[in-house]
Amino acid sequence: MAALTTVVLVGAVVVGILATRGRAVPTAVQDRPGPILLVPGYGGNRDSLAALADRLRATGRTATVLTLPGDGTGDLNAQAAALEDAVRAAIDDGAPSVDLIGYSAGGVVVRLWLAGHDTARAARRVVTLGAPLHGTRLAGEGGVLVPGACPVACAQLTPGSTLLTQVDRRPVPAALPWLSIWTDDDQTVRPPDSARLTGAVNVAVQQLCPGAVVAHSQLPTDPLVTGLVLRALAGPAPLDRAPTGC
Repeated sequence: MAALTTVVLVGAVVVGILATRGRAVPTAVQDRPGPILLVPGYGGNRDSLAALADRLRATGRTATVLTLPGDGTGDLNAQAAALEDAVRAAIDDGAPSVDLIGYSAGGVVVRLWLAGHDTARAARRVVTLGAPLHGTRLAGEGGVLVPGACPVACAQLTPGSTLLTQVDRRPVPAALPWLSIWTDDDQTVRPPDSARLTGAVNVAVQQLCPGAVVAHSQLPTDPLVTGLVLRALAGPAPLDRAPTGC
């Protein structure tokens, strides 16, 4: 009897765990914000988004900077799978939705996740910062100038790559609010407006503040950009047009 009881209890625990892991994916509702997941850029430097995550937490939100597999220079599809795991964990933990922030190549990772995973319907809002959504010439030049020095993610970020061509065929869901921010001073993403995305609210920093000087690496910490991010993720109604004024 003791052995049978143990078997039954273990079975119940296993069933409970599987039920939790299999929680149905909610469809995001704008007035029910969940946690914010921040995806670092090429190389996976989590520190680059630490200050922004802290600023988001100060508003009462839960914000987590994703740890990318390996050194953050491998297959962007594998990085999208890591984002999928983080989203699934949030859903299984009871999250009604998720907000996504993708910095630099992290914006491409977010787009790949949206295009290839069923949990994407839990996405409430997306913000990308200096994201080479259509590639960057720097990646192509790196592979030519220093053969063998352009890892998988670098090659995938070359304009016209197979990965970018395929994801371009998958339009952004019409109902998903997406704010794409970039700076005309960007020397990493070239051209800078590779961040422009059909269906998103597209904003260059200099469009709002013509005299602003913001490098690619400064996007996650620039006060103007931080203000735009906070505004995009706050409140029951998302941004539906580009803000005006500095």
